[in-house]
Amino acid sequence: MQLENYRSPWMDSDLDAFRDSIRRFVREQLMPHEDKWREQHRSDRSAWLAAGEMGMILPDMPSEYGGADGTPAHYAVTLEELTYAGVTSLGLGISHIVGHYILDSGTEEQKLKWLPKIASGECITSIAMTEPGTGSDLQGVRTRAVKKGDKYVISGSKTFITNGQISDIVVVIAKTDLEAKGSRGISLFIVDTKTAGFQRGKCLDKVGLPGQDTSEMFFEECEVSADCLIGGVEGQGFIQLMQQLPYERAQIGIGAAAQMERALALTVEYTKERKAFGKAIIDFQNTRFQLAEIKATVTASRTFADLIVQRWVDGTLDTTLASMGKFWLTDRQGEVVDRCLQFFGGFGYMNEYPIARMFSDSRVARIYGGANEIQREVVGRSL
Repeated sequence: MQLENYRSPWMDSDLDAFRDSIRRFVREQLMPHEDKWREQHRSDRSAWLAAGEMGMILPDMPSEYGGADGTPAHYAVTLEELTYAGVTSLGLGISHIVGHYILDSGTEEQKLKWLPKIASGECITSIAMTEPGTGSDLQGVRTRAVKKGDKYVISGSKTFITNGQISDIVVVIAKTDLEAKGSRGISLFIVDTKTAGFQRGKCLDKVGLPGQDTSEMFFEECEVSADCLIGGVEGQGFIQLMQQLPYERAQIGIGAAAQMERALALTVEYTKERKAFGKAIIDFQNTRFQLAEIKATVTASRTFADLIVQRWVDGTLDTTLASMGKFWLTDRQGEVVDRCLQFFGGFGYMNEYPIARMFSDSRVARIYGGANEIQREVVGRSL
């Protein structure tokens, strides 16, 4: 449901063909299961394996590690097509982020061991970052990892973990230097969820995105080998996180722009079909004026998202642009979806209508990936 007669400047013939194949796959293999996933509060493993076979989990990863030798534009296409189809239950974005943690910061052994499995969908991942009471404050991490011989013992609790019930490995943010203050002394670990001492908590009951199994996690003297430390060097965790957070925020912004496009398309279609007082809703001047404003916002958002994608492809995407995109595009997303829902009247409040699902699902975009208030602070510091 892209904007009519608009083509993103970063698209080319290869990406056109990739988009066509992904769109067909998503609509034929994933969309029919979305209702079931939302009801059962998790996606099916078979869908991950099928997505891996399509090459859409780590499309921008080198083939030597199981990827498709693509660029971030290939991942942007995947993200857009999932959004256009309303498939929100498959948390591929987390595996994409974890894959790049390992690719950019991991040892060669870690890359060869985990990346092909992540790319194929055989290994579902999650990130244990947020803790009760810390929110976006990564410097307040209390989970600790104490080295004992050639092993680390991890203790602590995490919350709001996407893929928490189905993940095979989890990247855990923990303190390895317990005396260090602030962000110093933080390290990242790859923990197999079959490890003794690891325990999944309950699947959390959320306002939106019910098909994603957001969970609590607990680590009670969870013992892992030293080679689970990403990069093999302690104290690099905060730097590793900061290197990848712009890309996480970029994908949130790209998804927000795509959802706005979908909301506009669905609303225009509905207002042309729905009648009130003897004429189509779109024939009322107020409707046309409102939709004209919405289309202007959506078009501006699309061009902003395109800039983010292009910078990502060029390797010039920085923290400031990613943070601006994250807060501005998700703020616009909330406004656009809310205004579009109004045109549906009472039907817009019914969960069987996509616009209602979009309304509840989109609210978290201003919170996860770093709350929008934090993003404004990041941008403000760059001035």
